[in-house]
Amino acid sequence: MKWLKRWKTQTLLLLAVIGPGFITANVDNDAGGIYTYSFAGAQFGYSLLWTIIPMTLALIVVQEMSARMGACTGKGLSDLIREEYGLRITFVMMLFLVATNFTNVMAEFAGVASSMELFHVSKFISVPVAAAIVWLIVVKGNYKSVEKVFLTASFFYIAYIIAGVLARPNWPAAAVSTVHLPTKAAVFQVPGYVYMVTGIIGATIAPWMQFYLQASVVEKGVTMRDYKTTRIDVLVGSIFAPVVAGFIILACAATLYQHGHRVITDAADAAQALGPLAGSWARILFGAGLFNASLFAASILPLSTAYTVCEGLGFESGLDKKFREASVFYWLYTALVAAGAAVILLPRFPLLKMLVLSQVFNGVLLPFVLIFMLLLINKTSLMGKYVNSGFFNWVAWGTAGVMIVLSVLLVFH
Repeated sequence: MKWLKRWKTQTLLLLAVIGPGFITANVDNDAGGIYTYSFAGAQFGYSLLWTIIPMTLALIVVQEMSARMGACTGKGLSDLIREEYGLRITFVMMLFLVATNFTNVMAEFAGVASSMELFHVSKFISVPVAAAIVWLIVVKGNYKSVEKVFLTASFFYIAYIIAGVLARPNWPAAAVSTVHLPTKAAVFQVPGYVYMVTGIIGATIAPWMQFYLQASVVEKGVTMRDYKTTRIDVLVGSIFAPVVAGFIILACAATLYQHGHRVITDAADAAQALGPLAGSWARILFGAGLFNASLFAASILPLSTAYTVCEGLGFESGLDKKFREASVFYWLYTALVAAGAAVILLPRFPLLKMLVLSQVFNGVLLPFVLIFMLLLINKTSLMGKYVNSGFFNWVAWGTAGVMIVLSVLLVFH
């Protein structure tokens, strides 16, 4: 019984430290990401599972840097860019970030629409209701209440793990593919392989994530004195999120790929196709997971944008402030939610193209954000003794270099 008591204690301690890191990592498994992973499994089976390991390493490195900068400086990323490099370059960065994030917001409401259509709910009902829910959660809540809602949404990603198990995959083949690098013939001769590798890894680290995580760490009041628990939070989130991505690939590889269903139009199409192949529960879980992920991201992406713009341009921001105290922050959030939802309600709106376009825009902006982060975190005047170590710096620059190459491939392939 001692081991059970110890296990309960450790579990409670882990749940106590879970917060911004876990939320930020998981929300990137949004509608666009889920579609990318589903398409990878349907097109290439288990052969792309090897990407999970480098994807996890990249996520851990970048997220830890964001959290550490927030805890050490007490300032958001856009705030630091403005102070160190001036208002002009910050303003240009903000313009690109708002444009990129707005395409992502539209993609999330597209995910809401397509997931609820699985359950025969019109987008003219689901999208306005979803927009109202995400607006009320943020505008009427405070930091602690909003974080609890987001954490609850994060744990719903377990639905994809269950769906992957229900798909009855070939576990030995999946395990081998996870640790076995592809041959040169597979990489360069199989049509679309390089593009899909780029999409999988590029979809995991989005520009908005770094701004949101650092702003959340600052608003939560984390300092280097209690940063140890936040580092655990980041580590757990950065492992859990790629595991979910892996199970999405696994579910589609074990069913759609094995039965020759290689073409899917969106993540909802993948959920629909799972029904006759893996059972109705797998379809329901996959569809419900898509709705949760889309609603979750539709809350956080506008919030991240509002944080970033207000910090960068010197306006008040924060969930613990009243509407009148941070009016620009809340009005920008409101405008992004309302506009993103409204566009999806337009007739014949290209939902799939918006999912793909949002990932492309992420790829264009990401390298610039990573370079700014690396320059800032290596400034002794900012970070003191908490600058990157030699080894960690090597890993971080290596990650940035790989992401730059992958992002370029994603855009120009």
